[in-house]
Amino acid sequence: MNIALLGYGKMGKIIEKIATDRKHNIVLKIDFYNQQELNVENLKKADVAIEFSTPGSVLSNIMHCFEAGVPVVVGTTGWYEHIPDLKKDCLENGSTMLYGSNFSVGVNIFFHVNKVLAKMMSNYPYYDVQVEEIHHTQKLDSPSGTAITIAEGIFENIKSKKEWVNMLTAEGDEDKSDHVKNDQLLIESFRIENVPGTHTVIYDSEVDSIEFKHTAHNRNGFALGAVLAAEWVQPKKGFFSVDQMFDFGI
Repeated sequence: MNIALLGYGKMGKIIEKIATDRKHNIVLKIDFYNQQELNVENLKKADVAIEFSTPGSVLSNIMHCFEAGVPVVVGTTGWYEHIPDLKKDCLENGSTMLYGSNFSVGVNIFFHVNKVLAKMMSNYPYYDVQVEEIHHTQKLDSPSGTAITIAEGIFENIKSKKEWVNMLTAEGDEDKSDHVKNDQLLIESFRIENVPGTHTVIYDSEVDSIEFKHTAHNRNGFALGAVLAAEWVQPKKGFFSVDQMFDFGI
């Protein structure tokens, strides 16, 4: 495939290496310094675009892809309130888009097992649940899109939790969970240098605690997943979420 990279930071460079290792070609690379090259003519050189930019530029990048008729895989988070409108535009125009908070195969297994675990734990209401996420200090959004997806999986199965609340916490801060209402799910966010991403679901009771954790060792899993998503979506038409790529069979 010929691939356009919309966003050419750390993730973009890793995606480039993995894509070329898988015998794909990078025909367009857009970053902060060459935004003027993002146009329909250049995008049409690509079979698919992979978008990892910023919340401030993602919507414009997606619309450029729609205009060019190029399928787009979107890994940027922090814009999901616009999903209904984008889905409408995508389907009405016959465009193709796949989005996800995390494309890592391991994380998507984690998402699936999180739902299974939440369904089991719904039978034991004396356990309270919360989510913790740790990311590098350059991450712009809080909580992470991955943490929000985890929360949504919990809400599907534990009906006593109605909404999430986020607290950005520094190491050594006092415990803030006492300020969370019973029907709220705490997502506690930590920002620590050089952490690719750690997500933990904690079920806590007076007698014990259960922790379910995913730890990313580097960004390679995210990048490989994005390339796999591009391979999966490129021949399709429509609006997709990353979970539609996977069939875990349980």
